[in-house]
Amino acid sequence: MVLALAAAFTAANAQVKTVPAATSALEKAKADVENPKKAGKFATWLKYGQALVTAYDAPAGNGWVGASRQDIQMISNNEKPISSETVTLAGEQWQKDVYPTRNYYYNSIGQLGVIEVTQPISPTALNDAISAFAKAAELDVKNCKAKDIKAGLQSVQSKLVERAYAMYTLGNYAQSSKDFEAAALAAGTAPLSQIDTNSIYNAGFTSWISGDTSRAKKFFTDCLNYGYYSEDGEVYAKLADIAGKEGDADKGRDYLEEGFQKFPQSQSILVGLINYYLTNNGSTDRLFELLGLAKKNEPNNPSLYYVEGNIRKQLGMYDEAIQAYRACAGIDPNYAYGYIGEGILYYELALKYQEEAQNEMNDAKYMALDAKFQEALKNCVPPFEKAIEMVSGTDKVGVAEYLKNACFRFRNEEEYAEKYKKYEAIVAGK
Repeated sequence: MVLALAAAFTAANAQVKTVPAATSALEKAKADVENPKKAGKFATWLKYGQALVTAYDAPAGNGWVGASRQDIQMISNNEKPISSETVTLAGEQWQKDVYPTRNYYYNSIGQLGVIEVTQPISPTALNDAISAFAKAAELDVKNCKAKDIKAGLQSVQSKLVERAYAMYTLGNYAQSSKDFEAAALAAGTAPLSQIDTNSIYNAGFTSWISGDTSRAKKFFTDCLNYGYYSEDGEVYAKLADIAGKEGDADKGRDYLEEGFQKFPQSQSILVGLINYYLTNNGSTDRLFELLGLAKKNEPNNPSLYYVEGNIRKQLGMYDEAIQAYRACAGIDPNYAYGYIGEGILYYELALKYQEEAQNEMNDAKYMALDAKFQEALKNCVPPFEKAIEMVSGTDKVGVAEYLKNACFRFRNEEEYAEKYKKYEAIVAGK
């Protein structure tokens, strides 16, 4: 599970102040808030907050996420980078351009994806801006500038989220977590007063991935309290994982069971439950009991039978798994995932028999395993062929990939030779 997605960032085409100009403006605004005669006015703190945001922006230059190199050159008076190199971030190649105050990272399609400020005017500018806008709101008792204060907080939140994603991409998960936490704080500050559950979850996720489970637990618990579970109930899976690391397996089970009742299709919750029951008492009866309750509540939901198939497959109950997958079509003949589940089961069984055959030295046993391999591989074709007529996009290509690989083994047979050409073309995008 990765970070929760944020809304697309808005391109900032406006020219930002130069570093000297922004520094000078910030020094003046700071002097005003330190002046007892001016510190009691909301306008002083509003201006200070705005100066802090400007100071944050200045070292980043005029670039924005999504810009091309050509865009950057056009608006930067052809400012040249000091150096340029290819780097690897999160397993992908990026082009890194180094400037005096910042680094720009361009992705494989030439778009600016990460802006890293290396020489900030104030390292705490955005966090200080939150406090400044909060003070302005406190002093603005008649809400004369509530709209401007809210806009300032929204700007800070957006910039913190963008920086948090940048830190995540750069592998600095601890800083990413702090930035997501600050983004949630900005959103929750009056008069903006919003609950940014995306940032709260991401603060927990980045803490979890960095190994700071106690911090992660706080944010994931906050998510539950706000009724936010992330995709497929991932919050439950993460809290269960943390409980297990803390030595409280039963608490982890409780999280997983609660999550399973809300998100029975979640693979991470499902795997967690299977591992718990096999590890702690050797029985998975409780799993099927929970699944039975879900079926009772939603008797016409084919996905519950698909989930049952997945459970039984992972437990090695292959015949029962096939029955469960086929039960999906009995409820909804157009539900593709029952066919896909059956196809994958047969395909994986074929690979299992093939591996066993390759390691078998006895000729008779080898021939028996090879026969099982061929039978299972041919058995995967019919359900996959039913599924491919029901899906589109990447799902269609994925099913075609299975069919292409299966039919390749039997391409000397006319029937499968034609199928192989057909599915190879789909995979190739023809």
